[in-house]
Amino acid sequence: MRVLAALLALLATPVLAQTPFASFDKASEATLNDPHDLAIGPDGKLYIADKFGHRIVVMDPDTLEILSTFGDGQLPGVHDISFGPRGKAYTAVTGANAVVVYWFAEGEPMVDFALTSFPRTEGVLAHSNGRIYVMASGTGQLVAMEQGEAVHGVDGLFGAHDVVEAHDGSIWVADNQRSQLVHLSEELEFIKALNDPKYGFIGPRYLDIDDFGHLIVADQDAHRILKIDPVTGDLLGILGDGIPGLGPMKFDDPEGVAVHGNAYYFSDSDNNRIVKYVVVTN
Repeated sequence: MRVLAALLALLATPVLAQTPFASFDKASEATLNDPHDLAIGPDGKLYIADKFGHRIVVMDPDTLEILSTFGDGQLPGVHDISFGPRGKAYTAVTGANAVVVYWFAEGEPMVDFALTSFPRTEGVLAHSNGRIYVMASGTGQLVAMEQGEAVHGVDGLFGAHDVVEAHDGSIWVADNQRSQLVHLSEELEFIKALNDPKYGFIGPRYLDIDDFGHLIVADQDAHRILKIDPVTGDLLGILGDGIPGLGPMKFDDPEGVAVHGNAYYFSDSDNNRIVKYVVVTN
Protein backbone atom coordinates (compact mmCIF):
# COMPACT_ATOMS: atom_id res chain seq x y z
CA MET A 1 0.00 0.00 0.00
CA ARG A 2 2.87 2.39 0.79
CA VAL A 3 4.40 1.79 -2.63
CA LEU A 4 1.04 2.36 -4.40
CA ALA A 5 0.41 5.56 -2.45
CA ALA A 6 3.86 6.87 -3.30
CA LEU A 7 3.46 6.10 -6.99
CA LEU A 8 0.10 7.89 -7.04
CA ALA A 9 1.72 10.89 -5.33
CA LEU A 10 4.50 10.86 -7.91
CA LEU A 11 2.00 10.90 -10.78
CA ALA A 12 0.24 13.84 -9.14
CA THR A 13 3.46 15.83 -8.69
CA PRO A 14 3.68 18.91 -10.93
CA VAL A 15 5.80 18.41 -14.05
CA LEU A 16 8.19 21.22 -13.05
CA ALA A 17 9.11 19.45 -9.81
CA GLN A 18 9.95 16.29 -11.74
CA THR A 19 12.59 18.14 -13.76
CA PRO A 20 16.05 16.66 -13.12
CA PHE A 21 18.22 18.98 -11.04
CA ALA A 22 21.53 17.56 -12.35
CA SER A 23 22.92 15.61 -15.30
CA PHE A 24 24.53 12.17 -15.34
CA ASP A 25 28.32 12.39 -15.54
CA LYS A 26 29.78 8.93 -14.91
CA ALA A 27 29.51 5.71 -12.94
CA SER A 28 32.06 3.55 -11.19
CA GLU A 29 32.64 -0.08 -11.99
CA ALA A 30 30.13 -2.38 -10.27
CA THR A 31 32.74 -3.75 -7.86
CA LEU A 32 31.21 -2.65 -4.56
CA ASN A 33 28.96 -4.78 -2.36
CA ASP A 34 25.79 -2.87 -1.46
CA PRO A 35 27.38 0.56 -0.87
CA HIS A 36 25.53 2.79 1.57
CA ASP A 37 26.32 6.33 2.70
CA LEU A 38 29.40 8.21 1.55
CA ALA A 39 31.25 11.41 2.35
CA ILE A 40 33.94 13.70 0.98
CA GLY A 41 36.96 13.50 3.26
CA PRO A 42 39.27 16.36 4.31
CA ASP A 43 41.63 15.22 1.55
CA GLY A 44 38.93 15.68 -1.11
CA LYS A 45 38.57 11.95 -1.72
CA LEU A 46 35.30 10.02 -1.64
CA TYR A 47 34.81 7.63 1.29
CA ILE A 48 32.12 4.95 0.95
CA ALA A 49 30.56 2.65 3.55
CA ASP A 50 30.60 -0.62 1.58
CA LYS A 51 28.01 -2.52 3.62
CA PHE A 52 28.51 -6.14 2.64
CA GLY A 53 32.17 -5.55 1.84
CA HIS A 54 32.46 -4.73 5.57
CA ARG A 55 34.92 -1.95 4.77
CA ILE A 56 35.41 1.67 3.80
CA VAL A 57 36.29 2.23 0.15
CA VAL A 58 38.24 5.32 -0.92
CA MET A 59 37.54 6.61 -4.46
CA ASP A 60 38.88 9.32 -6.71
CA PRO A 61 35.96 11.79 -6.96
CA ASP A 62 36.83 12.65 -10.56
CA THR A 63 37.38 9.22 -12.09
CA LEU A 64 35.43 7.09 -9.54
CA GLU A 65 38.33 4.66 -9.47
CA ILE A 66 39.06 2.83 -6.21
CA LEU A 67 42.24 4.15 -4.61
CA SER A 68 42.32 2.13 -1.39
CA THR A 69 40.24 0.50 1.34
CA PHE A 70 40.42 0.18 5.11
CA GLY A 71 38.72 -1.74 7.87
CA ASP A 72 38.36 -4.70 5.51
CA GLY A 73 36.33 -7.44 7.21
CA GLN A 74 36.36 -5.55 10.52
CA LEU A 75 33.34 -3.30 9.94
CA PRO A 76 30.38 -5.72 9.73
CA GLY A 77 27.47 -4.17 7.87
CA VAL A 78 28.95 -0.65 7.95
CA HIS A 79 26.29 1.87 6.89
CA ASP A 80 27.59 5.41 7.35
CA ILE A 81 30.71 7.57 7.58
CA SER A 82 31.11 11.13 8.82
CA PHE A 83 34.20 13.29 9.23
CA GLY A 84 34.72 15.44 12.29
CA PRO A 85 36.32 18.88 12.53
CA ARG A 86 39.75 17.32 13.28
CA GLY A 87 39.59 14.98 10.32
CA LYS A 88 38.68 11.84 12.23
CA ALA A 89 36.34 9.41 10.47
CA TYR A 90 33.31 8.14 12.38
CA THR A 91 31.78 4.94 10.98
CA ALA A 92 28.36 3.52 11.86
CA VAL A 93 29.07 -0.22 12.11
CA THR A 94 25.60 -1.72 12.18
CA GLY A 95 26.61 -5.32 12.75
CA ALA A 96 28.70 -4.35 15.79
CA ASN A 97 26.10 -1.92 17.22
CA ALA A 98 28.88 0.63 17.45
CA VAL A 99 30.59 3.70 16.07
CA VAL A 100 34.21 2.94 15.21
CA VAL A 101 36.45 6.02 14.98
CA TYR A 102 39.55 6.30 12.82
CA TRP A 103 42.33 8.86 12.83
CA PHE A 104 44.92 9.19 10.09
CA ALA A 105 48.61 8.96 10.95
CA GLU A 106 50.63 10.10 7.94
CA GLY A 107 47.64 9.25 5.79
CA GLU A 108 47.19 5.74 7.16
CA PRO A 109 43.85 5.03 8.94
CA MET A 110 44.20 3.77 12.49
CA VAL A 111 41.41 2.80 14.92
CA ASP A 112 41.18 5.43 17.65
CA PHE A 113 38.23 4.27 19.78
CA ALA A 114 34.68 2.91 19.59
CA LEU A 115 31.35 4.04 21.01
CA THR A 116 28.93 1.29 22.09
CA SER A 117 26.27 0.01 22.39
CA PHE A 118 23.77 1.39 19.88
CA PRO A 119 21.50 -1.37 18.50
CA ARG A 120 21.56 -1.31 14.70
CA THR A 121 23.78 1.73 14.35
CA GLU A 122 22.51 3.07 11.01
CA GLY A 123 23.77 6.67 11.07
CA VAL A 124 26.42 8.86 12.66
CA LEU A 125 27.12 12.59 12.53
CA ALA A 126 30.31 14.28 13.71
CA HIS A 127 28.81 17.73 14.36
CA SER A 128 30.74 20.99 14.19
CA ASN A 129 29.75 21.58 17.85
CA GLY A 130 32.02 18.69 18.86
CA ARG A 131 29.20 16.27 19.66
CA ILE A 132 28.68 12.91 18.02
CA TYR A 133 25.08 12.07 17.10
CA VAL A 134 24.38 8.35 16.82
CA MET A 135 21.24 6.81 15.30
CA ALA A 136 20.41 3.52 17.03
CA SER A 137 17.61 2.46 14.71
CA GLY A 138 17.03 -0.80 16.59
CA THR A 139 15.71 1.10 19.60
CA GLY A 140 14.58 4.18 17.67
CA GLN A 141 16.81 6.46 19.71
CA LEU A 142 19.02 9.27 18.45
CA VAL A 143 21.71 10.09 21.03
CA ALA A 144 24.02 13.11 21.26
CA MET A 145 27.38 12.14 22.76
CA GLU A 146 29.87 14.57 24.29
CA GLN A 147 33.22 13.37 25.63
CA GLY A 148 31.88 9.83 25.68
CA GLU A 149 28.73 10.67 27.63
CA ALA A 150 25.12 10.97 26.41
CA VAL A 151 23.92 14.57 26.82
CA HIS A 152 20.70 14.53 24.79
CA GLY A 153 18.41 11.93 23.27
CA VAL A 154 15.16 11.53 21.42
CA ASP A 155 13.03 8.39 21.01
CA GLY A 156 10.49 7.17 18.46
CA LEU A 157 12.76 6.94 15.41
CA PHE A 158 12.64 3.19 14.86
CA GLY A 159 14.43 2.21 11.67
CA ALA A 160 15.70 5.74 10.98
CA HIS A 161 19.01 6.03 9.17
CA ASP A 162 20.94 9.19 8.36
CA VAL A 163 21.69 12.20 10.55
CA VAL A 164 23.07 15.36 8.89
CA GLU A 165 23.96 18.87 9.99
CA ALA A 166 22.27 21.88 8.37
CA HIS A 167 24.13 25.15 7.81
CA ASP A 168 22.62 26.64 10.97
CA GLY A 169 23.71 23.67 13.10
CA SER A 170 20.28 22.07 13.31
CA ILE A 171 19.83 18.40 12.39
CA TRP A 172 17.87 16.43 9.82
CA VAL A 173 17.04 12.75 10.22
CA ALA A 174 15.90 10.37 7.46
CA ASP A 175 12.98 8.64 9.17
CA ASN A 176 12.35 5.97 6.55
CA GLN A 177 9.89 3.88 8.59
CA ARG A 178 7.49 6.83 8.76
CA SER A 179 8.41 8.06 5.25
CA GLN A 180 9.51 11.51 6.35
CA LEU A 181 12.40 13.81 7.18
CA VAL A 182 12.56 15.09 10.76
CA HIS A 183 14.10 18.45 11.68
CA LEU A 184 15.63 18.74 15.17
CA SER A 185 17.63 21.30 17.12
CA GLU A 186 21.17 20.58 18.33
CA GLU A 187 19.57 19.59 21.66
CA LEU A 188 17.32 17.17 19.72
CA GLU A 189 14.15 19.18 20.22
CA PHE A 190 11.54 18.66 17.50
CA ILE A 191 11.19 21.50 14.96
CA LYS A 192 9.13 20.00 12.13
CA ALA A 193 8.69 17.06 9.78
CA LEU A 194 8.56 16.99 5.99
CA ASN A 195 6.07 14.31 4.98
CA ASP A 196 3.81 15.90 2.37
CA PRO A 197 2.42 13.33 -0.12
CA LYS A 198 3.91 15.41 -2.96
CA TYR A 199 7.33 13.97 -2.13
CA GLY A 200 6.13 10.42 -2.73
CA PHE A 201 8.44 9.15 0.00
CA ILE A 202 8.57 5.38 0.42
CA GLY A 203 11.87 4.84 2.21
CA PRO A 204 14.19 7.86 2.52
CA ARG A 205 17.48 6.54 3.90
CA TYR A 206 20.36 9.02 3.55
CA LEU A 207 20.69 12.66 2.59
CA ASP A 208 23.08 15.58 2.32
CA ILE A 209 22.77 19.36 2.15
CA ASP A 210 24.03 21.46 -0.76
CA ASP A 211 25.68 24.89 -0.65
CA PHE A 212 22.25 26.57 -0.74
CA GLY A 213 20.84 24.57 2.17
CA HIS A 214 18.68 22.32 0.01
CA LEU A 215 18.11 18.72 1.08
CA ILE A 216 19.29 16.05 -1.37
CA VAL A 217 17.51 12.85 -0.36
CA ALA A 218 17.93 9.25 -1.50
CA ASP A 219 14.48 7.64 -1.36
CA GLN A 220 15.65 4.06 -1.63
CA ASP A 221 12.39 2.20 -2.10
CA ALA A 222 11.17 4.77 -4.64
CA HIS A 223 14.42 4.47 -6.65
CA ARG A 224 14.71 8.26 -6.83
CA ILE A 225 16.74 11.21 -5.55
CA LEU A 226 14.83 14.32 -4.45
CA LYS A 227 15.89 17.94 -4.03
CA ILE A 228 13.82 19.80 -1.43
CA ASP A 229 13.83 23.35 -0.08
CA PRO A 230 13.61 22.77 3.70
CA VAL A 231 12.28 26.28 4.36
CA THR A 232 9.36 26.37 1.93
CA GLY A 233 8.94 22.61 1.59
CA ASP A 234 9.03 22.94 -2.20
CA LEU A 235 10.08 19.94 -4.26
CA LEU A 236 12.75 21.40 -6.56
CA GLY A 237 13.61 18.41 -8.72
CA ILE A 238 13.90 14.64 -9.03
CA LEU A 239 16.45 12.21 -10.44
CA GLY A 240 15.13 8.80 -11.43
CA ASP A 241 11.77 7.63 -12.73
CA GLY A 242 10.76 5.39 -9.84
CA ILE A 243 11.47 2.18 -11.74
CA PRO A 244 14.63 0.25 -10.77
CA GLY A 245 17.17 0.06 -13.55
CA LEU A 246 20.71 0.66 -14.76
CA GLY A 247 21.87 3.69 -16.73
CA PRO A 248 21.60 7.49 -16.73
CA MET A 249 18.67 8.74 -14.63
CA LYS A 250 18.09 5.19 -13.37
CA PHE A 251 18.70 3.83 -9.87
CA ASP A 252 18.15 0.56 -8.07
CA ASP A 253 17.67 1.15 -4.33
CA PRO A 254 19.86 4.29 -4.04
CA GLU A 255 21.09 4.92 -0.49
CA GLY A 256 24.05 7.24 0.04
CA VAL A 257 24.35 10.93 -0.88
CA ALA A 258 27.33 13.28 -0.87
CA VAL A 259 27.32 16.79 -2.33
CA HIS A 260 30.51 18.64 -3.21
CA GLY A 261 30.00 21.98 -4.96
CA ASN A 262 28.21 21.30 -8.24
CA ALA A 263 28.83 17.53 -8.03
CA TYR A 264 26.43 14.97 -6.56
CA TYR A 265 27.54 11.45 -5.64
CA PHE A 266 25.04 8.65 -5.01
CA SER A 267 25.36 5.05 -3.91
CA ASP A 268 23.38 3.11 -6.51
CA SER A 269 23.26 0.31 -3.97
CA ASP A 270 21.67 -2.66 -5.72
CA ASN A 271 23.73 -1.89 -8.82
CA ASN A 272 26.84 -2.03 -6.57
CA ARG A 273 28.28 1.21 -7.90
CA ILE A 274 28.71 4.93 -7.27
CA VAL A 275 27.27 7.41 -9.75
CA LYS A 276 28.18 11.06 -10.23
CA TYR A 277 25.79 13.78 -11.42
CA VAL A 278 26.76 17.39 -12.04
CA VAL A 279 25.21 20.80 -12.54
CA VAL A 280 26.94 22.64 -15.36
CA THR A 281 27.72 26.23 -14.37
CA ASN A 282 29.02 29.06 -16.54
